[in-house]
Amino acid sequence: MMCRMKVAIFSFHKFEKPFLVAANEMWRHEWTPFEAHLSASTVKLAEGYPAVSAFVSDCLSGEVIRALAAGGTRFVALRSAGFNHVDLAAARECGLRVTRVPAYSPYSVAEHTVAMMLALNRKLYKAYNRVREANFSLDGLLGFDMHGKTAGVIGTGKIGTIVVRILRAFGCRVLAYDTYPSEECRKLGAEYVSLPELYRASDIVTLHCPLNAETHHLLNEAAIAQMKHGVMIVNTGRGGLVDTRALIEGLKSGQVGHLGLDVYEEEENLFFEDYSASVVRDDVFMRLLTFPNVLITGHQGFFTDTALRNICETTLQNLADFEAGRELVNEVKV
Repeated sequence: MMCRMKVAIFSFHKFEKPFLVAANEMWRHEWTPFEAHLSASTVKLAEGYPAVSAFVSDCLSGEVIRALAAGGTRFVALRSAGFNHVDLAAARECGLRVTRVPAYSPYSVAEHTVAMMLALNRKLYKAYNRVREANFSLDGLLGFDMHGKTAGVIGTGKIGTIVVRILRAFGCRVLAYDTYPSEECRKLGAEYVSLPELYRASDIVTLHCPLNAETHHLLNEAAIAQMKHGVMIVNTGRGGLVDTRALIEGLKSGQVGHLGLDVYEEEENLFFEDYSASVVRDDVFMRLLTFPNVLITGHQGFFTDTALRNICETTLQNLADFEAGRELVNEVKV
């Protein structure tokens, strides 16, 4: 049975439209796109909508949740896997149900992670610019063989497991850390060790764990100090997993030799927007851009056609399940 819902889509991006239109052929939901981020100042746009769809850059604080409920919203469909931007306790108190997209494409993020490692190692971003200027000198472009290096993978869920598989195929020794070790990773050849051991032994450290109270600033000054001098750090997980100021100090001292970030602690006020004709006021972020051994992409890891199709299809399925009173298999609970 076709179950249509009236839904306000916040942080709507043009790149989503063809995937939403195609996915909506089955359900025929009545959706209204808003380019604005969902926040305390824009929540009035949702009045009269029984459902809203929010992106990873939207704010669903207690204040916003209560305003949504007061305006008649009963359901929040996240277009993301992460939900640390949602006050789930407030949602429960207000009777709002929340769903997410748990696994849109783990391959997209895993592949982007390894692409960042290779680009940092072989300095592809520098080489690209040099060759376009007819500079074919190899000075300053020296890399290392990935084969034989030790990579530390923190978080071995779906994405982390795929990263392990790729790195093992390169011939890397892989150390892993997770509170729930994966038998699949063990079969791939990953060795589960403590975090201090992973830090001490790894040439590359990559993060794929969720952001919560225990993992906030997991990579801080003390953790970085335990690592090999010149370590490569890649974070395609959540911005808050690393202490950005500690990373900057590590870069200045040379303790951090390469840094790849697809996420950033304060990205909700920065990523997915075009500031090329204006001034970026985040001094910490701009300091990162001054280092020649730092590569930053703007939360691009998920951005493949497969992932977007799955995000849209799952989000609209979640809406239909809620309206039909079916079990919400992707519900986020406290």
